[in-house]
Amino acid sequence: APWHHIENLDLFFSRISFCRAGNGFTCMLIGEIFELMQFIFVVAFTTFLISCVDYDILFANKALNHSQHPTEPIKVTLPDAFLPPNVCSARIQANSFLICILVIAGVFWIHRLVKFIYNICCYWEIHSFYINALKIPMSTLPYYTWQEVQARIVQIQKEHQICIHKKELTELDIYHRILRFKNYMVAMVNKSLLPIRFRLPLLGDTVFYTRGLKYNFELIFFWGPGSLFENEWSLKAEYKRAGNRLELAEKLSTRILWIGIANFLLCPLILIWQILYAFFSYTEILKREPGSLGARCWSLYGRCYLRHFNELDHELHSRLSKGYKPASKYMNCFISPLLTIVAKNVAFFAGSILAVLIALTIYDEDVLAVEHVLTTVTLLGVGITVCRSFIPDQHLVFCPEQLLRVILAHIHYMPDHWQGNAHRYETRDEFAQLFQYKAVFILEELLSPIITPLILIICLRPKSLDIVDFFRNFTVEVVGVGDTCSFAQMDVRQHGHPAWMSAGKTEASIYQQAEDGKTELSLMHFAITNPKWQPPRESTAFIGFLKERVHRDSSVALAQQAVLPENALFSSIQSLQSESEPHSLIANVIAGSSALGFHMSRDGQASRHLSEVASALRSFSPLQSAQQPSSGFQASGRDGEGAQPRGTSAMTASGADARTVSSGSSAWEGQLQSMILSEYASTEMSLHALYMHELHKQHAQLEPERHTWHRRESDESGESAHEELDAQRGGSVPIPRSASYPFSSPRQPAEETATLQTGFQRRYGGITDPGTVHRAPSHFSRLPLGGWAEDGQSVRHPEPVPEESSEDELPPQIHKV
Repeated sequence: APWHHIENLDLFFSRISFCRAGNGFTCMLIGEIFELMQFIFVVAFTTFLISCVDYDILFANKALNHSQHPTEPIKVTLPDAFLPPNVCSARIQANSFLICILVIAGVFWIHRLVKFIYNICCYWEIHSFYINALKIPMSTLPYYTWQEVQARIVQIQKEHQICIHKKELTELDIYHRILRFKNYMVAMVNKSLLPIRFRLPLLGDTVFYTRGLKYNFELIFFWGPGSLFENEWSLKAEYKRAGNRLELAEKLSTRILWIGIANFLLCPLILIWQILYAFFSYTEILKREPGSLGARCWSLYGRCYLRHFNELDHELHSRLSKGYKPASKYMNCFISPLLTIVAKNVAFFAGSILAVLIALTIYDEDVLAVEHVLTTVTLLGVGITVCRSFIPDQHLVFCPEQLLRVILAHIHYMPDHWQGNAHRYETRDEFAQLFQYKAVFILEELLSPIITPLILIICLRPKSLDIVDFFRNFTVEVVGVGDTCSFAQMDVRQHGHPAWMSAGKTEASIYQQAEDGKTELSLMHFAITNPKWQPPRESTAFIGFLKERVHRDSSVALAQQAVLPENALFSSIQSLQSESEPHSLIANVIAGSSALGFHMSRDGQASRHLSEVASALRSFSPLQSAQQPSSGFQASGRDGEGAQPRGTSAMTASGADARTVSSGSSAWEGQLQSMILSEYASTEMSLHALYMHELHKQHAQLEPERHTWHRRESDESGESAHEELDAQRGGSVPIPRSASYPFSSPRQPAEETATLQTGFQRRYGGITDPGTVHRAPSHFSRLPLGGWAEDGQSVRHPEPVPEESSEDELPPQIHKV
């Protein structure tokens, strides 16, 4: 078979996903061609402006007259300002710096051309795979969801064995291959391992994470020369052993130093390119919409902080796009009244002058011929537009708490200390790190060539040992997939957090726990997005526990008669009048929570919020009498070319969800578009995010002393565990802040106290149950991210992952990837 045993499935699946996101082969081909042309245009046009234009004639500093009669008026045309070709060529040849730039640009363009030809050949193979194997024509590809494409890939595996290491592929296997390196990056940001947060003297807590810095991180860790991975699916064997961690850290530190020096040497070229590209990209937009730079966008750090494990780019983009409007409204709530008064008056004065100039121009257009009049009109128009961006809507209602809950429903992650403090400027400033001004984004990208080398050499090098330990401790080998980040397994037993409904179900130490509920929320997101996926036993138990809580809390709401109207979501499904209707349930939940809980205490409001969200989740079961418990989520897809809804079920015990096709349900008779089904899956996840955050909030209020840990820099020396216990007994402890948003405290933060489980880096040969590990309470001393040891005992590291060549050490069911 032509698709039997594809050697590099990581690239193959990534190209399949990218081809679908790029709307097919033709659109990708045209886009690549225009990118090559764009690069040539920027270089050629810049060279022309530097060497081939006589600016004295263009600015009328030099007299020029084409007329034979001196008394006739002078008329200068645009070609008059262009130098002759021989003069232009001589000026280029005389500029040695320009010639050097052109040579480097030419080499870079040839490299991109070769890469373009290679990519086109590869994507032609993907084009053939879509048409011949998946039976999806390119003309209809944009209308297929990723779940439909993925279901056909899973089926193709059974027929063609595109992966020879496993008989069947799962949805998680495909996600692991596409997102192998991105899952590592999400985990490192979640554990605050990367140096992207800084405390500056005047600016305070700031985040600096640009595309250039991200590119260098990936170059160092994953695919550059001397990186930690020997290929795209396997970590180098020496990084899996703890014995030579110090030598490897020193080697990595030296490599980071050389890459930082290379960034310094290339800084002028990269900076020039960044300035030119920004100028050509944003000048026209700024002229057409001067207020566009005052708009906001999700920062690169925000996209990484808010990203679930195993979440594709288009899934993340869709989720954050839904939260864009409420996020903009929330940020607009904090416009300074003083700044508003100043902006109104400046706009009045500038508008008055502009009105007079426009009136004079209408009366006599020769006014525009007066020097600097046109420039003044343009600047006044830009100034007025900028001032209007600081003037809020007079009908805007200040409701930050409600807006923050709407935002949370879409972005799914939020530090603990934001809840109840949405009206504070501190919360607004921290949210601005996730949702920054477009102008700030452009400025950071322009400064990136200068700041990136400093971060690499000064900040990243001291973390070399921590990075080596991270990749050793949190890398597991999955059969048929290769080495992946263990956090991407979404195993609540290994990486769950007790404060996020994993209490009693997790064996993870503080070092192993994912922060901000990343493991639990990622698990729910993946299970809802991929209903046919069968989670492992521990994850199934977690989902079952969540469903039981949903039923219990919704029963409380029923008893209190504080639920939404019966079948509210089901009624909105029947009408299907707009794409926003699935999200109306979220708005009803948040609005109802605000109205019903207005006169209640904070604890009462929290209980009310929890009950109402649980009721909303239960409303995904429109036919309570037809509930059929199932073992997980089942997929809905398309048979052939038509959109035929197939039987799906949501979480067991909460009944069939709104996507369920029931014989007694008239709402689902006929055909429904799969994109509509994905909207309801998104709404279901939004409700789960709200519900799980409410549970986490209640847990933190009941037992705050268990969650007062703040991560410290990994190279700091540990304090005594007795001091930590004394500090906890000393008085009341506030509700914790997220580890991703640390804050200064008058006392030293609590220590990380945990023990890495022996055998944590076992090879995943399937879902097994190693049993419960009973640990006696003891005091611990800190080690530098390589593990933890009990006081007075020698350091014990996790069992090293065997080398690829050590096949005798592998269990019988393990196969080399």
